Amino acid sequence: MVRFFAALTGALAVVALFYFSARAKDAAPVISVDTSPIVRDAKAVTSFAPVVKKAAPSVVNIFSTHIVHERIYRNPMFNDPLFRQFFGDPPSGRGGGQRDVTHREESLGSGIIISPDGYILTANHVVDGMDEIKVAVPNNKKEYTAKVVGNDPPTDVAVLKIDATGLPAITLGNSDQLEVGDVVLAIGDPFDVGETVTMGIVSALGRSNVGMPDQGYSIQDFIQTDAAINPGNSGGALVDAEGRLIGINTMIESSSEGNEGIGFAVPVNRARQVMERLISGGKVTRGYLGVRMQDITADLAQHFNLSSQNGVLVDDVMSDGPAGKAGIKSGDVIVAFNGKEVDDSHSLQLAVADSAPGSNAVVKLIRNGVQKAVTVSLGQLPDSVTQNTNGQNSTNSATANALDGVILDDLNSDARRQLKVPDNVKGALVTDVDENSNAADAGLQPKDVIVEINRNPVTSDKDALNLCEQAKGRRILIKVWRRGDDGVAGTSYLSVDNTKRTK
Repeated sequence: MVRFFAALTGALAVVALFYFSARAKDAAPVISVDTSPIVRDAKAVTSFAPVVKKAAPSVVNIFSTHIVHERIYRNPMFNDPLFRQFFGDPPSGRGGGQRDVTHREESLGSGIIISPDGYILTANHVVDGMDEIKVAVPNNKKEYTAKVVGNDPPTDVAVLKIDATGLPAITLGNSDQLEVGDVVLAIGDPFDVGETVTMGIVSALGRSNVGMPDQGYSIQDFIQTDAAINPGNSGGALVDAEGRLIGINTMIESSSEGNEGIGFAVPVNRARQVMERLISGGKVTRGYLGVRMQDITADLAQHFNLSSQNGVLVDDVMSDGPAGKAGIKSGDVIVAFNGKEVDDSHSLQLAVADSAPGSNAVVKLIRNGVQKAVTVSLGQLPDSVTQNTNGQNSTNSATANALDGVILDDLNSDARRQLKVPDNVKGALVTDVDENSNAADAGLQPKDVIVEINRNPVTSDKDALNLCEQAKGRRILIKVWRRGDDGVAGTSYLSVDNTKRTK
């Protein structure tokens, strides 16, 4: 009996531990999804009121507050951070009269209820860094305190949770089925005037290389729309003509900080993927290949004897990264990833980021005209990544030369130390570039190190000059090592016009 009760007690303890551990985690939301294609038959529509009545109750207002503590000095010069950076804080009793003040910074935005039990999707920049988040649900005219379940700055998506049930959850659509020209409605609370609905069309899909509000590294695959999106709309709903959620409004391109017809939304399929990872694991992990790459221009396609501009050119490979370990090299052209064709660097970035760290990926590439497949064990994307010398030799030859207007020098120890150039990088240092030269047009910059010309290694400034003078083609392929403003260094290819520029 003693053994029986001891075993029973142990079993109950295990059950209790499992129960309370499970309760400590957020349960997966029950969401409604409708992936049926939208009817695109042309017909006259006199009102979108039924669509608005269906979707608008799911859109909420978000009020975020951040408490800021500041030290104010009587001498206004010491209130300038730049001044204190150079001269330091004033010694006690001098410059003085310092006092500590506290004030509140507030942020307004919108969100979307995606489950009846209180899960809400919004834009990360609406709630990031905030101390208190309030959610107003227009449907029941109640205000709730929200907790952040998780946030993902690279996609600008955040998931909130409020303690409520029976909420009007929106139905999720399938953003992969969108087409340019589809009618969409944007619902949110611009300028805190109250819930507002605007209409437009899908202007473009797969937009990238647009600014993100203080997000650093970003995963961009935006829906572009001309539906009016203004401050306060961030985190609100972009719905299709059936009232299904197809995007999370996130930002605009504007010269006036108001709507000018260029707004962007995170596709709901991507937001849903992020949401599920945040709820189940608390964070989003992404695949990492470990290469620097660039899109293939017509000139680069000719240099590498490619039949098209599809694919990406590998500029540089991190030696200790997944690609380097798998044997991928600088100068390779990646044309497919896991059986899917790669159109450009954006499509490859998304494919790698969507892959699980530790998974194997088959990379199809072209090297020296020969196609081959390489299996790469993907790493995990690092958090930091969500990227004058005295002697001079001028190249002022009378014949055509891609380096006309460029001043070179040997890469000596002083230059290496000043520019933090690794010992394994050999080449010629660019000390000046005429802004009106062909090289400047191609993107060559002072402090670049030319490491190859037409696939031939460069070890000195004389090497660079000789190789450039021997080149007979209309364009020259130059590989440079460069350290960016963000401190990240690596190589990239430039295609430089080798014809004489008319003075």
